Amino acid sequence: MKKFLTLIFFIATLPVVAIGQQSSDVIQQERVSRFALTNAKIYTVTNGVIENGTIIINNGIIEAVGANITIPSGVSIVDYKGGEIYPGMIDSGTQLGLVEINSIDEAQDTDEFGAITPQMDALTAVNPNSVSIPVTRVSGVTTALTMPSGGLLPGTAATINLFGYTPDQMFTGSKGIVLNFPNSQRRRRQTQDQADKAREKALEDLNNAFDKAELFASIENSTEARYYPEMKALAEVVNGNMMMYIEVNAAKDILSAIEWVQEREYKKIVFTGVAEGWRVASEIADAGIPVIAGSVLSTPTRQSDAYDAAYMNPGIMQQAGVKVALSSGDTENSRNLPYNAAFAAAYGMGREEALKAITINAAEIMGLGDQIGSIEVGKKANLFVATGDPFETKTQIIDVYIDGYQIPMTSRQIELYEEFLNRTPGLQKNPIIGNN
Repeated sequence: MKKFLTLIFFIATLPVVAIGQQSSDVIQQERVSRFALTNAKIYTVTNGVIENGTIIINNGIIEAVGANITIPSGVSIVDYKGGEIYPGMIDSGTQLGLVEINSIDEAQDTDEFGAITPQMDALTAVNPNSVSIPVTRVSGVTTALTMPSGGLLPGTAATINLFGYTPDQMFTGSKGIVLNFPNSQRRRRQTQDQADKAREKALEDLNNAFDKAELFASIENSTEARYYPEMKALAEVVNGNMMMYIEVNAAKDILSAIEWVQEREYKKIVFTGVAEGWRVASEIADAGIPVIAGSVLSTPTRQSDAYDAAYMNPGIMQQAGVKVALSSGDTENSRNLPYNAAFAAAYGMGREEALKAITINAAEIMGLGDQIGSIEVGKKANLFVATGDPFETKTQIIDVYIDGYQIPMTSRQIELYEEFLNRTPGLQKNPIIGNN
């Protein structure tokens, strides 16, 4: 794992603070076990909007939420004076913690040698001190699905909360095998015949791998089984114990993937990417397969398509009956997740469904709907406070909470901005080049 030095953040306590006060001003080493966020407009996502509401958090769990909550004496209070509280946003497709600098191979832990390495666990490679993590979470993104890449079966993705000192502390409990489904797209300098043959070979390799996995699953607990980590990982999908994220984009390939899944009778399946899902939305809905669409901020897949095809894609699938989550499809710019959702909202999805696509839908698709994704009693206190609609660029994120911890509202980019905001040119005489 490539380690990069960054600031070590301390856990914040929660005395009464005014709206807009910097969280870093109140950082201490221990979390207050019980506190209340009050005088805020609360977007629960699953139970409507609460005007002038209160949330009581106890040991990182939401204890109470409502408009007429009595705050017990002795409980620390944060008065947000009309701010808006939302569930923490979930980016359902990133490489956060796995990539530090794209141009340097040593700063990337996204793939391994070989085309079939499903046993490679992305969680073990997550760098909790990644500079990109604070940049992302101060934008209200509290959770991310971080995914390996490259090859046919590149590894196992993990859903992480964006706070913790070790990967295990960040882990939410949800993992999934990643499959890059064989595609029909031609590469540069490749004929269509060559592309078709390459796809047929990849499908053959895929079927061979899962034929072996099904055999391994049938004998795994017998004396005949041998140590075979690749097949052991795939057997979890075969047995229905682990979900599989299938990256597939072209309409033709989506239909092929649906047929493949149905023939194999695998259950915990999620399609990711689905750039042309809008072309076959009814087929995806009929198959009952949820999707993680992204990035919305993309160009059309075909020159003949309308400029806004990618913007409309999530809304068309949602209206057809598909459960849709969204991803930024990025790492450094995972912070732009709310703007991906904003475009989806503006181009047919609507604000309410777009908000669900980056909160409760994402949580439910990953099997975490009982923990995060909405503001409800019994769920983890993953939420953020904003001055207004998070889909609007003018909105400021005031505070972020993950597992009930108040997160320092700072990042490398904020520090650089503040450092150079009031910079004045040096006036001392330079002995070599003279006055600056």
